[in-house]
Amino acid sequence: MQNETPIRDLAHIPARLRPIMAALCEVGAELSHTIQRGPLGGALGAEVGVNTDGDGQKALDVMADEAFGARLRSASVRWYASEEQEEVVELDPEGAFALAIDPLDGSSNIDVNVSIGTIFSIYEAKDEANASFLRPAQEQIGAGYIIYGPQTMLATTFGKGTQLYLMDPDSRQFVLVNPAVKVSQSSQEFAINASNYRHWSKPVRAYIDDCIAGEEGPRASNFNMRWVASLVAETHRILSRGGVFLYPADARKGYEHGRLRMVYECAPIAFVIEQAGGLATDAQDPILPQSARELHARTPFVFGSPDKVSRVAAYYDLPEQEVSALFGKRGLFRA
Repeated sequence: MQNETPIRDLAHIPARLRPIMAALCEVGAELSHTIQRGPLGGALGAEVGVNTDGDGQKALDVMADEAFGARLRSASVRWYASEEQEEVVELDPEGAFALAIDPLDGSSNIDVNVSIGTIFSIYEAKDEANASFLRPAQEQIGAGYIIYGPQTMLATTFGKGTQLYLMDPDSRQFVLVNPAVKVSQSSQEFAINASNYRHWSKPVRAYIDDCIAGEEGPRASNFNMRWVASLVAETHRILSRGGVFLYPADARKGYEHGRLRMVYECAPIAFVIEQAGGLATDAQDPILPQSARELHARTPFVFGSPDKVSRVAAYYDLPEQEVSALFGKRGLFRA
């Protein structure tokens, strides 16, 4: 770093968590530079193996994981749980915190110059490694993400609202630009991978059908669809202008319990979103009271503006005939 302090504005960051946040921002700034160099920095998008869940690993996935693990050793982190590693790693036996991380979310987008990011979650460390993470998500004491896009930004929460920081490309310091981010309630956007329509449950199909029906449908409003295939990018859009994101469970093998990981992705994003006035569920129940069954457990995930997220959950309570593909009224949800 060119400066000793990677974060210019510290008022919203608890003093005991500042070393962790400094470490995350230092590595994030270096990753941002590497990503900006693209192929000038090597084959960042090259396949180099698979992680514990069988997902392909890119070269930059591994580089990011190693960089965060190395830097966090001096930030009072005892337990380090990474999406790229099978087991929890002990960094500092005397450390007070447990940190879960997806070092590089959306890495399949590296080669096509689409925004990618880092997602992190902070807990008080327990004596047992896995127990530090397999606990209710509402016990997080900090969470956030760094997005590497046209601007590199940090969104973070410590339980008192959500803050947004912008990395100054000249000083490479993260500067507070919004001390109290709020999820908009007025957006008419939904994000879902529509190519999986045939695999969805009837409630999810019915919800999307009603959005697509527009002004003539039960919602009596026109909607736009978005899909970036990068959780950080989807989250940042919703923080910026509202809407709803859906990654439901579906009928495909391996997707029965959803696809996104509770510990590394859903728990921290849920914390950030809810502290900004949004809502996050597994399509039916809130995410934050839930605990992961295992370190790499997956879950369905729906988040965004509260009225839209609650409406998705309500579709699961409709009578069977009302979620039929042939049912076109659903008067309960008009407007």
